[in-house]
Amino acid sequence: MTAPAEKEIIQEVDVVKAAVPVADVVSEEAEAVPATRTPGARGGGRGSIRGRSPRGGGRGRAPRERGEFEQVTVDVRRVARVMAGGRRFNFSLVVIIGDKKGRVGVGLGKAIDTALAIDKATRDAKRHLITVPRTASGSIPHQVSAKYASSTVEIIPSKGRGLVAGSAVRTVLDLAGVTDVVTKIHTRSKNKLTIARATVAALKKLRTA
Repeated sequence: MTAPAEKEIIQEVDVVKAAVPVADVVSEEAEAVPATRTPGARGGGRGSIRGRSPRGGGRGRAPRERGEFEQVTVDVRRVARVMAGGRRFNFSLVVIIGDKKGRVGVGLGKAIDTALAIDKATRDAKRHLITVPRTASGSIPHQVSAKYASSTVEIIPSKGRGLVAGSAVRTVLDLAGVTDVVTKIHTRSKNKLTIARATVAALKKLRTA
């Protein structure tokens, strides 16, 4: 049995607990601890936590500079090789570049990725740049024709006609800045690479008056 003195102490503690409401104890503890905002609380946002500027304020990026040459991809081919584990695909691209001021080039690039193939074709085209002699109106000095592989191209100056051409011939002449010409493709071949290179071969034959 419990001693009389111990019974009196336990009763006094129970009286003190009953006299202080639980809500007052909780409110006193809340006042003692300062309120803090958790990282995931609303209103703070990622910008306030990580120090980022709010969206829409602009990131201050400089405008992208335009390259010296314009480039056009005229032909894309997917080539498959049959390997022991299955088929492996490569891409073959034909790219034509020019500044529309007399310089033009045709390049071929092959890679397992289209972006890498475009880079290779662009570098190849820059290595094979030519300068086309033009008249004051943007035409060519005289009539020329050339053959490359199975493609034969003829370019005829025609004053006031503009650029009358098709297929890859038009792309090559447009990027070279040539106008007032009429062209003919004397072949049934649809290979744009050979047509473009035949056009470049014809332009190489031009001589200034």
